[in-house]
Amino acid sequence: DVPAPDVNTNERVMAWIMDTYSMHKRHTVTAVVTGKPIEMGGSLGRREATGRGCMIMAREAMRVRGIPVEGARVAIQGFGNVGSVTATLLAELGCRIVAISDKSTALYNPDGIDVADAVNWVQNHRYLSGYPAAEVIPGPDLMTIDCDVLIPAALEHVITKRNAADIRARIIIEGANGPTTPAADKILDDAGVFVVPDILANAGGVTVSYFEWVQDRGGYFWDLETVNSRLEKIMVNSFREVTTMAEQHSVNLRIASYMLAIERVATVHRLRGLYA
Repeated sequence: DVPAPDVNTNERVMAWIMDTYSMHKRHTVTAVVTGKPIEMGGSLGRREATGRGCMIMAREAMRVRGIPVEGARVAIQGFGNVGSVTATLLAELGCRIVAISDKSTALYNPDGIDVADAVNWVQNHRYLSGYPAAEVIPGPDLMTIDCDVLIPAALEHVITKRNAADIRARIIIEGANGPTTPAADKILDDAGVFVVPDILANAGGVTVSYFEWVQDRGGYFWDLETVNSRLEKIMVNSFREVTTMAEQHSVNLRIASYMLAIERVATVHRLRGLYA
């Protein structure tokens, strides 16, 4: 296994892990972890990769659901590495980011929040709390705001059977891991909400972690344009493969994602045969 950063870790922590492992091996092993500083074998675009992948998924989901990207109303729970990058990139596409939140507060502005200004506020104040250009709302209310796209990009189990029926978003992009409980997933499915599951929606991070591992193993590093273009290709192709599977078998994207993954593993097992 090759670890990558997640909640409460960052480039520095990954550098510590690499350094400790390398000390035990008595030589530098850059490929043992990903998400490292650029100077220590990290990849350009890795920090933004999960958010960029979420943006690509949101854009593709809006395309297939017939929602114009320009002016689409987006609510994002979580304004850390994933949420802030997703918000920034969707705003650049012309989306209207109507709600954002972090652990300190939740903010709403029906006319759209200036994402760059909010990011700057967090850089100077650490949290969104006190940001003056939006209305403060109760945190749970963000999940049920009237919007086109809802992106839970914080922690797990924030969409439950208690609030799923009240969600008004037409599309949900699961930027976090496991934000929707199984009971809530059924409610959303029955209501016709288009849910792009975490296994697909937030795969941008692990994809560029793979890119970083490849670059470390090869000792040759790509420019940012190459990283982003290859990420774009993989994410778009994956989305299309999953939606095709879903249409062929009349299932939702979560089930289709698992079907596609299991099919690939099964194919390899058949090709390899059994060895006891």
